[in-house]
Amino acid sequence: MTIKQLIVGAMLSTMIFAPQSMSAQKLFTLEDLNYGGNNFHNMVPQNRYTAWWGDQLVRTDAEFCALIDKNTGKETRLFSLDDVNQWVESAGNIKVRSFYHATFPYPNQPLVLLNASKTRMLVNWKTKQLVWKQDTKDESSADWNAQSRAVAFVKGDNLYVCNAQGTHKQLTKDGSRDIVYGQSVHRDEFGIYKGTFWSNDGQKLAFYRMDQSMVADYPLVDIDTRIATETPIRYPMAGEKSHLVTVGIYDLKTDKTVYLNTGDPTDRYFTNIAWSPDGKLIYLIELNRAQNHYSLDAYDATTGNKTATLYTESSDKYVHPMHAITFLPWDNSRFILQSEKDGYNHLYLFDTSGKQIKQLTTGKWIVVDLMGFNAKTKEAIILSTEASPIQNNLYAVNLQTGARRLLDNGKGCHANTTGEGGSHKIALSPSGQWILDSYTEPTVPRNIDIVNVASAKATRYFTADNPWKGYTVPEYSCGTIKAADGTTDLYYRMVKPTNFDPNKKYPTIIYVYGGPGVRNVEARWHFWSRGWETYMAQKGYLLFILDNRGSSARGLAFEQATFHHLGVEEVKDQMKGVEYLTSLPYVDKDRMGVHGWSFGGFMTTNLITTHPEVFKVGVAGGPVIDWKWYEVMYGERYMGTPQNNPKGYAESSLLPKAKNLKGKLQIITGMNDPVVVPQHCLNFLQECIKVGTQPDFFVYPGEPHNMRGHQSTHLHERISQYFDDYLK
Repeated sequence: MTIKQLIVGAMLSTMIFAPQSMSAQKLFTLEDLNYGGNNFHNMVPQNRYTAWWGDQLVRTDAEFCALIDKNTGKETRLFSLDDVNQWVESAGNIKVRSFYHATFPYPNQPLVLLNASKTRMLVNWKTKQLVWKQDTKDESSADWNAQSRAVAFVKGDNLYVCNAQGTHKQLTKDGSRDIVYGQSVHRDEFGIYKGTFWSNDGQKLAFYRMDQSMVADYPLVDIDTRIATETPIRYPMAGEKSHLVTVGIYDLKTDKTVYLNTGDPTDRYFTNIAWSPDGKLIYLIELNRAQNHYSLDAYDATTGNKTATLYTESSDKYVHPMHAITFLPWDNSRFILQSEKDGYNHLYLFDTSGKQIKQLTTGKWIVVDLMGFNAKTKEAIILSTEASPIQNNLYAVNLQTGARRLLDNGKGCHANTTGEGGSHKIALSPSGQWILDSYTEPTVPRNIDIVNVASAKATRYFTADNPWKGYTVPEYSCGTIKAADGTTDLYYRMVKPTNFDPNKKYPTIIYVYGGPGVRNVEARWHFWSRGWETYMAQKGYLLFILDNRGSSARGLAFEQATFHHLGVEEVKDQMKGVEYLTSLPYVDKDRMGVHGWSFGGFMTTNLITTHPEVFKVGVAGGPVIDWKWYEVMYGERYMGTPQNNPKGYAESSLLPKAKNLKGKLQIITGMNDPVVVPQHCLNFLQECIKVGTQPDFFVYPGEPHNMRGHQSTHLHERISQYFDDYLK
């Protein structure tokens, strides 16, 4: 089958999946459908937890570990929880409670790495002995290296290293809330999710140092103390002072630390850190504050001096580096750089002199992830959207010819096993010869296949039962409409009311996010519909979700359509969705609601105040109201600064629209939100008071940007009740 045939077969331009038999009587509750609910764990498709032991695959169940035959899917028990606890009993007060997070770091040795009772340990299941252990008490942000068995960790704001022999070394002494070591920097943007980086041999440690003493405090409050206590956070708002980041390198052999000689770090971002295979050089990408230029630079790991600038990239809008370079495992002189310079994220092969050898992938689709390499076949293993903009599929890319081989069935979203930073690398065996492919399709809750990369042959290991069997389930469908530009296809998901009658008219809720970095409509189970949508469909609502221009996974032109005026083109596209909805005979145009959180809260407030004649009810959670109160890195990428883009900030601000509010709008926030700080909501309320409009407001005390635990169930009950009160 050709790629073209696969694309035609896989495109989901209009697909509908009908509900189960109407004879089903069970009804859902929010305890079933909300992730904070008491029964939620029984209502999601079952899974199998696994880890690679070289090219051997091991099931890591709560109670046991078992070797999986990759050709048959059958399991052979290796050891149980009782076994391991008996073997480690003599070592003192150690109690292993689960194997869910067990790993097997040494391909040729029967050693399992476990963390239990403030102890990191290696257990040999063949000799039935605890062979090594390390104290983990007081560790945070721990980063362990399998080669040296050294661990880097933060304790009391300072960075430490403990070697394999248990000797501790305190690397820093000035750590505080102002001077942050060994943790994620730049507000977790640019693909950053941690602050320590070991060389391959585990003998050198690169780490971040962030000085945020010059960043303004934002006042949050702890109300659980006898007298409420200030708990301020450092929050760099767009156009204001940002923090200063430097990169240190500690050498275990010499016991010395050097810092990279990057120069004055003011208004510069350092990201995508990578080591050369021999540990002599460190690579990073430096991005200017305007985020329209970056350079890939190499530094000597011993002296800290820059040795070369290998590559630069610029844009008249923004560049957005998200991935460190990746060296070929069979050739230390060549690496792969991921870049969007042709409009889509693709792979480029470079040598260490900075010469681009070739572009490896090309097309109007994106590489979602470079998972790794198969050294035997000289192929890169990728996850991409080549088959469909709403799918993720596995391909092997020949590094000589660029030819791609499909490794899955060409449908759905594959390789859904993710690790640190959301990477799919852990689905691929270390040699790249096998893939654990956990995947889903609109009618498939979860299948897990074991894929032989060389032959693309898949062995079924696990099929999850439908956890909603016996319940009355609505109809889920997916299709496309044209964007406001008249040419771009936008994907939507629709959830029709349970027991749908086409002769009735239904109240309709648009659930919206709409911002960068998120794709809401995917070819997963039920088209990735949220449980709350099913709950509301059961209550008689029609739900509609549209990925407008500005959202992710469609290339630069699609995302950058909103550049410097967030909330303008997005609203136009969402109104095209409304236009489509009101053309349907079963949609009640007089009962139209909207709901979203974060950027979706911004969109909800924007839609109900820009088009008050259309939307009767809205619920806006954690909404951005004015981008000048949002953080530097994200905000300035898309909006510039208030100083250099005053027109764009004015156009995107929702404060002047407060006077337009006619329908019912409930604004909800976490009182201690460190992402979209409460100033947004409060200023909007203040403006509504000035102009005489009447929104409703609800606060979750002590909660951050998203409600945690069972409070999420309370939140969604509140959202649902608001629509019941004013839209139904």
